[in-house]
Amino acid sequence: MSESLSAAAERNSIGSSLQAAIISELDTARRRSLDLLAPLPDADLVRQHSPIMSPLVWDLAHVGNFEELWLLRAIAGTTPIDASLDDLYDAFRHPRPNRPTLPLLGPAETRRYIADVRGRALDALDGLAFDDGRPLLAGAFVYGMVVQHEHQHDETMLATLQLMDGEGYRPVATSPPPGTPLPDAEVLVPGGPFVLGTDDERWAYDNERPAHVVDIAAFWIDVAPVTNRSYVSFVADGGYDDRRWWSGDGWVWRRSTPDADRPQFWAPQGTGSWARRRFGLTEDLPLDEPVQHVCWYEAEAYARWAGRRLPTEAEWEKAASWTTGGHKRRYPWGGDGAAADRANLGQRHFCPAAVGAYPRGASPWGVQQMVGDVWEWTSSEFEAYPGFRTFPYREYSEVFFGSGYKVLRGGSWATHASAVRTTFRNWDHPVRRQIFAGFRCARDA
Repeated sequence: MSESLSAAAERNSIGSSLQAAIISELDTARRRSLDLLAPLPDADLVRQHSPIMSPLVWDLAHVGNFEELWLLRAIAGTTPIDASLDDLYDAFRHPRPNRPTLPLLGPAETRRYIADVRGRALDALDGLAFDDGRPLLAGAFVYGMVVQHEHQHDETMLATLQLMDGEGYRPVATSPPPGTPLPDAEVLVPGGPFVLGTDDERWAYDNERPAHVVDIAAFWIDVAPVTNRSYVSFVADGGYDDRRWWSGDGWVWRRSTPDADRPQFWAPQGTGSWARRRFGLTEDLPLDEPVQHVCWYEAEAYARWAGRRLPTEAEWEKAASWTTGGHKRRYPWGGDGAAADRANLGQRHFCPAAVGAYPRGASPWGVQQMVGDVWEWTSSEFEAYPGFRTFPYREYSEVFFGSGYKVLRGGSWATHASAVRTTFRNWDHPVRRQIFAGFRCARDA
């Protein structure tokens, strides 16, 4: 009997710790959302700053509606606060260009709504029994999904803020850490089997599962992401006007897209030099930062110009996570403790750090800055892993498979630690440039 009581006490302790962690994560996400938007007047919250983005107030209310759907109705079984909001904030019913025409909640109403949802969600959490520590306990997963969802919309809102015209958004930012000059180096990753994906990551999405063994050939991969300095050379060499470097679809995009002769937000200043626009400020282009705001077609063309290619997502994950001893790392640098500090650092300076800024963050193969500076385009299409099972809803992953989306890996400076891990899969259209995306190159061994 004493063993049974001890086991029950241990389960209660695990449940209490899990509840405390969930409450902390929910609070962190909400404070981040509100802090990002706090400097803006209501007019900037309701305006659509780009037809490819939502009004910021839509994103904020959508976050609350998603939380209501999953934490209140799915978990607690409550009735809707206002059923009409389900239609307004359903991303699949209303494409982004149409959202400003909807009768959206105003900024003050939105803040009251999401606060109401959060209060009720915490009350529901207080009555939810977490009686063991299994990673896929349904209640815990759904709370984690809601946390990640809000942080992902925070990154989406940052992309919208970057698109603001005029003086734009002016965050209070610190300077990124200085980099260390790196040679144009590459490392060899040996061929052989490794485990792609995960089965034991508590909050991993369904598209990261199941873990499965893949056998890939040896390959070379760049030590660092492609920098602005290297990309300037591509531009100066006429790379945007040389049909040889572009795929058929890429060349159609290049010829039909205004200002598609440079990365988005670049502007020439004098002969051979460039400036960039970052959150309303125009500044000299930092040559040693990873290039960002390039679409997949641009990344592919650069790689071909350089005599290289984009890595597959399996190659990227092996270079980031697989050790020489055949073990998998959640982060390239190993332990979880440094991950939150590393992953959140970029949110304070609102840009990538120069290459070489995090030498202790190298992967087991010596590949640097694979996580937390820029999303990295891969050559892979977004497809299901063998044995994939939808969980908990089709619209997160399954409906996007086989639709021409390209996979991005690694997370950007705007990505929160909750969505930063070596197995996380992002995806987008190959034409997208507003996201904080760059790339690195690879080649066959």
